[in-house]
Amino acid sequence: MRIRTITAAIAAVIAVTVVGCSSDKGSDSKDGTIKSTAPDMSTAPDKSTASEASSAADGSGAATNAGVPPEPTGVERSAVLAAIHDVNGKLTHDEDKAINAARNQCAALDGGATNPDHSAAQRFSYGGVTLTDEDGSHINFGLRKTLCPES
Repeated sequence: MRIRTITAAIAAVIAVTVVGCSSDKGSDSKDGTIKSTAPDMSTAPDKSTASEASSAADGSGAATNAGVPPEPTGVERSAVLAAIHDVNGKLTHDEDKAINAARNQCAALDGGATNPDHSAAQRFSYGGVTLTDEDGSHINFGLRKTLCPES
């Protein structure tokens, strides 16, 4: 839910910036001619710009900028789920929810959260499971060993 809210906010800011930034009314004050608002097509955009636009459209660019690691697959996904399962087996009944919570917790760990153990306990308290800050500490330890090692 938090990722969706952040993504929507970033998209809104970008839309307002792109549409509303220009104070130029389209006229050139020197000679009274109208300026074109069409993009300059004299140079083709490079591939990195197209890739960034694609990332922004699917939300992965915003997630990366927020410190959220990419969704793990294969062995890495299994390792993350095992680390979470070690704290409480009920947390991995919904694997996608556990992975999303782990990815968001990595952003908190790397973003300098004030109390990351409490943050983890709150983030992983779902499905009838309530965790303590000590449980959160164990989750953070497991995430540092798997999905989000300290850089």
